[in-house]
Amino acid sequence: MLHLRIISPSVRTDAVLDLIDTTVGTTHLAVLKGAARDPEGDIVMVDVAREAGDELLYGLRKLEIDKVGSIAVDDIGLSLSDRAGLAEEEAPGEAADAVIWEQLTETSQEESTLTITYAALMIVATMIAACGVVLDNAVLIVGAMAVGPEFGPLAGISTGLVRRERRAALRSLVALLVGFAAAIAATTLFSLVMDAFGLFREGMLDAQRPNTGFIFQPDPFSFVVALLAGVAGVVSMTSSKAGVLVGVAISVTTVPAAANAAVALSYGDLVQMWGSAEQLLINLGGIIVAGVLTLIGWKLLWRTQRGRMTRPPGAPRKF
Repeated sequence: MLHLRIISPSVRTDAVLDLIDTTVGTTHLAVLKGAARDPEGDIVMVDVAREAGDELLYGLRKLEIDKVGSIAVDDIGLSLSDRAGLAEEEAPGEAADAVIWEQLTETSQEESTLTITYAALMIVATMIAACGVVLDNAVLIVGAMAVGPEFGPLAGISTGLVRRERRAALRSLVALLVGFAAAIAATTLFSLVMDAFGLFREGMLDAQRPNTGFIFQPDPFSFVVALLAGVAGVVSMTSSKAGVLVGVAISVTTVPAAANAAVALSYGDLVQMWGSAEQLLINLGGIIVAGVLTLIGWKLLWRTQRGRMTRPPGAPRKF
């Protein structure tokens, strides 16, 4: 269930209530007349089944409540109410499969903003991966995967393209490119410092690496894995049951490749550098393609349910 707190100008409150009344899966409606002070208006609170949440938000935005008032949305972790259960039964589909597009856009924007924290995580993750590729250590590679934050911009690009929000897609693309450029540059310098201290050696990069050799040797499986990782990441972001390990699956095809490119660049090994760069570009492209196609499929699927999200005015509820 989702909880909505709406601040509505008094002249639009009746329209808001009519919208809530005709949206399936709504319950626990409360109206506080004249309670809002900034902006002035009425406070309307309602719980809605997650499956019908996007439809209700769409209707509220058509009423321009987001411009003249406010719409706040919270996930309800626990609701001890028979009416809540009946509301969820009334809404079509399953809560875990529901996509709240506004929430998805907000989340992807937050995670795709170029910040010091984002850049720092990218750099640290790539440096850890550099140690992993030189030592052919799978544990360090997994550690780098867990730190890498690059799926935020990848999701932001996919979401921006599907929602035709060019500015959001461009901002995410800039964050992705700048983040990887900074990480590769910093890791190249890191590799030179490690070499100066005798911790890295060129021979370690050229040695047989059964655990990490695939990173600079792209093949058709690289694109296949990228597609699967992109689907997993987007499904996790849209679902109410997102898995914390999805970021690891996403990073496996990106951060290690950037790290190997940086180490190879520090030693002037252009073969490994270009192979790693090709691997990185193939995987980034595959994840974006998979993300866009997955979101389009999700959009088309829920569009078939749109007619079932509303009830005729005055029609009785099922509970």
